Amino acid sequence: MKLMPLQKLFLVAVITIFTAPFFFASCKKEVSSAVNFKYDKEIVPSMHTDSVRMLISDSGLIKYKMITKTWDVFDEAKDPYWFFPKGGYLEKFDTAFVVVFTIKADTVWNYTRRKLWRLKGNVFARNIVGETFTGDEFFWNQQEQKIYSNKLVEVNRPEKGVLIARNGMVANQQMTAYEFMEVGENAGKKTVFYVNEDEENKEEKAE
Repeated sequence: MKLMPLQKLFLVAVITIFTAPFFFASCKKEVSSAVNFKYDKEIVPSMHTDSVRMLISDSGLIKYKMITKTWDVFDEAKDPYWFFPKGGYLEKFDTAFVVVFTIKADTVWNYTRRKLWRLKGNVFARNIVGETFTGDEFFWNQQEQKIYSNKLVEVNRPEKGVLIARNGMVANQQMTAYEFMEVGENAGKKTVFYVNEDEENKEEKAE
């Protein structure tokens, strides 16, 4: 067994002593960085869930069913909200659990404190009488009990044809009663018109 020369042993000891403070300083810095890390509550969800089917209650009664691929909860944000980045499908029930209204969109937000839903991209809604509503963006204000859009909306009414509103519309939560915004002439164009307007006019005259 060979013994290490005294000079080499001393050199190794000096290198070890010299580098040790840097090693501990580096570790201390990493630990400090980890302890001081703070996530942004506005962009980092407090909960993330995939493949969700949930029942939502209002005033103690189950009134909605939500189906979505991804659900992110930002309940610590300044304006707390749920985010459905891959879209969602929502059903509204009456007191007998009959579906009276459905709506879906590519992206959905639910601002829980304000009870305000925002639906964006390929929005499609259907009421209990079979009328359908399509548009790029809708808002659902549960406190005011209304659904509205400030953009072009297409309404398909069974056996009555398609109606298009350029400036949006406002409706009740079941979308069975609705009215169009800024109806009239706008820059030479009608703000509400029928796709088959000639046929519609004939029907109205016949009535």
